[in-house]
Amino acid sequence: MSEPRLVEVRKNVLKQNDLCARDLRRRFRDAGITVVSLVSSPGSGKTAFLEQTLTMLQPRHRVAALVGDLATENDAARLARSQAPVKQIVTGTVCHLDAAMVRAAIDFWLPDRLDFLFIENVGNLVCPSAFDLGEHLRLVLLSVTEGEDKPLKYPTIFNTADVAILTKLDLARAVEFDAPLCERNIHIVLPGMRVLKVSAKSGEGMDAWLEMLSSLRAECRATYSG
Repeated sequence: MSEPRLVEVRKNVLKQNDLCARDLRRRFRDAGITVVSLVSSPGSGKTAFLEQTLTMLQPRHRVAALVGDLATENDAARLARSQAPVKQIVTGTVCHLDAAMVRAAIDFWLPDRLDFLFIENVGNLVCPSAFDLGEHLRLVLLSVTEGEDKPLKYPTIFNTADVAILTKLDLARAVEFDAPLCERNIHIVLPGMRVLKVSAKSGEGMDAWLEMLSSLRAECRATYSG
């Protein structure tokens, strides 16, 4: 396939995805659901962070999660421990979720009267950046074990996210993680990007994260009612 033809195919794929994402966003608005997606490299602590989030939200909110993975349903089994409804999307050889996969997953599954739907993408810092999933907030997670220069190596994923979450904060001292340097690198890529530091294990920073979700929910409800 020639380069011009390849570029045209990519444009068409992304255009179709954007149209599907627009439809998803309308459906979420009509259902009154606030949607948050999570992207990161493998091993960033994304699933542990989401499990803790679902567990902490459960007493006050109706929550559910979609989980993308290449081959297994391991993450869905872990998230089910939160007692929230969870559905796995097995992508096979595809290294990201797209809007059509999300739409197909929710067509016959979406629980009634949800407040929050979380979408955990396949572990990858490249491909997911190009695909809108109809979410209201996109998180990019970076663990303290990955190194402070990760935002500079993968700028596109940070440019397309709304909030950066530094995870596994309980290990920061052990791995001599330089949080101020990492934040500076994030802001080189996207000036002003909000950064939260959390540990799903110790609970540090999780209250601030839940406060952000509460504010997002209020904003979405105001938009929906308007």
